[in-house]
Amino acid sequence: MTRIIGKETSRVDGVAKVTGKAKYAAEFQVPDLAYGFIVLGTIAKGTITAMDTREAEASPGVLRVLTHLNAPRLGPKQSTEEAPPTARRERDKSFRALQSDQIFFNAQPVALVVAETYEQARHAARLVRVTYREEPHHTDTETAQGRARPPSQGRPQTPRGDPDTALRDAEVKVVAEYHIPIEHHNPMEPHASIAVWQGDRLTVFDKTQTVFTVRTHLASGFGIPEANVSVVSPFVGGAFGSSLRPHYHPALTAMAAREIRRPVKVVLTRRQMYTAHGYRPHTVQRIALGADRAGRLSAMIHEAVHNTSSFEEFSDDTTGFTRQVYACPNLSAPLRVTQTDLPTPTWMRAPGAVSGMFALESAMDELSYALRMDPLALRLANYAETDPESGKPFSSKALRECYRLGAEKFGWKDRNPEPRSMRDGRLLVGWGMATGVWGAMQMPATARITFRADGTAHVASGTSDIGPGTYTVMTMIAAEYLGLNLEQVEFELGDTRFPQAPSQGGSWTTSSVGSAVYGAALAVTGRLLALANRDTSSPLRGAAAADVEMLEGRLRLKADPSRSVSIAEVMRRNDLAEITETYESKPSPERDKYALLAHGAQFVEVKVDPDLGTVRVTRAIEVTACGKIINPKASHSQEIGGVVWGIGMALQEATEIDHRYGRIMNPNLQHYHVPVNADVHMIETLFVEEDDTIVNPLGVKGMGELGMVGIPAAIANAVFHATGKRIRELPITPDKLL
Repeated sequence: MTRIIGKETSRVDGVAKVTGKAKYAAEFQVPDLAYGFIVLGTIAKGTITAMDTREAEASPGVLRVLTHLNAPRLGPKQSTEEAPPTARRERDKSFRALQSDQIFFNAQPVALVVAETYEQARHAARLVRVTYREEPHHTDTETAQGRARPPSQGRPQTPRGDPDTALRDAEVKVVAEYHIPIEHHNPMEPHASIAVWQGDRLTVFDKTQTVFTVRTHLASGFGIPEANVSVVSPFVGGAFGSSLRPHYHPALTAMAAREIRRPVKVVLTRRQMYTAHGYRPHTVQRIALGADRAGRLSAMIHEAVHNTSSFEEFSDDTTGFTRQVYACPNLSAPLRVTQTDLPTPTWMRAPGAVSGMFALESAMDELSYALRMDPLALRLANYAETDPESGKPFSSKALRECYRLGAEKFGWKDRNPEPRSMRDGRLLVGWGMATGVWGAMQMPATARITFRADGTAHVASGTSDIGPGTYTVMTMIAAEYLGLNLEQVEFELGDTRFPQAPSQGGSWTTSSVGSAVYGAALAVTGRLLALANRDTSSPLRGAAAADVEMLEGRLRLKADPSRSVSIAEVMRRNDLAEITETYESKPSPERDKYALLAHGAQFVEVKVDPDLGTVRVTRAIEVTACGKIINPKASHSQEIGGVVWGIGMALQEATEIDHRYGRIMNPNLQHYHVPVNADVHMIETLFVEEDDTIVNPLGVKGMGELGMVGIPAAIANAVFHATGKRIRELPITPDKLL
């Protein structure tokens, strides 16, 4: 039964967003609201020796100035880290504001001014005087590599085979080093919280990808039961990982509200965001590939170092996917982290994967030129039919078809392999390609459906929607299996009152929450069947729940739709106005027998001005194999967004740090460059659907992060083909090409 799933569907929340009806964290109306403004420190490491807040406190409208000297101490933190099991950490050492005189990074919050209006708070924040004792700091990952060590947690880094010997004996070798700077998320909506206390009960409106971890974070910090904390976050204006963990501002806002006994709102400025929610870490990677003359890999050595903070270990598993992409018997992929006096990095769209695959796929391109072999042919020569790491079969893998379809659509056969050989007038034309990969993950999730006798349904789960279209997809799944139209289903999310769900991260939301909605819909069907079969004359007697379906107000036998009953009549007869079913979906044990990945292939054209060194991505074709496509319209949008971000990562994005001061120098949208309309030309996204009943009941795999993974490498490879210059340090800016 497919009526809705797989159809192009516009966002059910689209009208609310364009009319302003959709409320974001800072937009909730709360009576008697006060406003907080954060004061940032000006040194990278040391201690605060004096705080002069007298002028600020005397400023008009100021209600309180909180510093480490008068801020209440928060209780021990329960860990709220939610990430793939390989990346899970034991203890929560995340930064908390105003809890000591110690300075860990430049632009660290050192005070919070609370006033009657936002403008009064902002003005008074400029009057706070802070004196420091500075200590020597280190913020340059490149010079801190010598102190790097393996992360204390994560997947084992055991080599496969004997990569050193295999590399030494290889007929053809490529050895190269690749660099990626710190990058920041820059979502459209700034991070914000509103905190309201009613006795010992706390309500927080927060920009978050997971209301439940914010609840845990606040309950443990303030020493109150989780049942006393309500977190609300129905709409999120972009996050991409920047709201996966609770950062310092929700607790700081709640602390201020409790101190002044009034609701408080804190909205971060762009400057404040750059040290408030993490970033993609600075990464240095060294890759050595060995192959025979036919291009078959015999050795892969992929070493990576990235920065973390001085107070907390973070690892994004940069080299993890290298182990699973190509068939190679000898492999080493160690990752090390090094401490810097900067905030802790965090998950950022396609964490680890896009960084690691930039280096690996660039190195594969370099190997293709060393072999004088087509880059696509090289990848096909090393195609992994089973998982090279575990030896397990893939639950599904249509990557070969992605390569074929992408090459055909792009016209890859017409590529002249010689660098600088293709032109459009005076512009140099380059074609490059790469492979993308991401995990097909699923997390436990719960959904609740209330089905009403009038043929409408309310569906709820405490998940999030940071922009991919979760409201729409969950509405579609519920409508499909309840036999309703979209307008008959209301789906709600983003509230701790709703059933437990994982964060929106890891590209696992549809597989996790969607499976829960599907399970709850089947439970409603089963309940209706049991009620119908109380009637001895029911045409469905003897049927199992799996044999029936709901459609157009009737419960009917799939094999014989003429055998059916009226759902409204069944409910009326049993004196029921509504039926509520709650269902928890969990990953199936069957998943453990397989390697579970989503794959993609990217083909890119660039045009380079040889005099100016400017690069334009004029054509991109992305072909993705990620199981079943629920909503093609939203799915294409997701993949286009991934390509656009890949363009930004390859050509524009870099967080610039002046290491003399350990200070971020471009913490705004004027000087941190991201793609705009003029940077984006033709992008075509295609899907190769896979029939995969192992990953989850819906057969879906994550795509939101996959769409970005291979793009920076494909662009870099196209730039080399156009210019003959191999740029191994992102972003590829004109100065590196001239």
